[in-house]
Amino acid sequence: MKNGVRTRREAADLSQGELADAVGVTRQTINAIERERYDPSLELAFKLAAYFDCRVEDVFDPELDGDLTA
Repeated sequence: MKNGVRTRREAADLSQGELADAVGVTRQTINAIERERYDPSLELAFKLAAYFDCRVEDVFDPELDGDLTA
């Protein structure tokens, strides 16, 4: 999933470890999210958005594929 976690983290002058500690995950989890190799749980997505004081949609773009009108 496309996301702006790295951009927001760097703008806040945080390391991956500092952000991980703030939202209760490991540095590796933050790294995987930033590299778009891991989609966070809904709870973690909300924690990250709350930390950056924005909406989930401001941080994550699901890029939905396919026709959802079936």
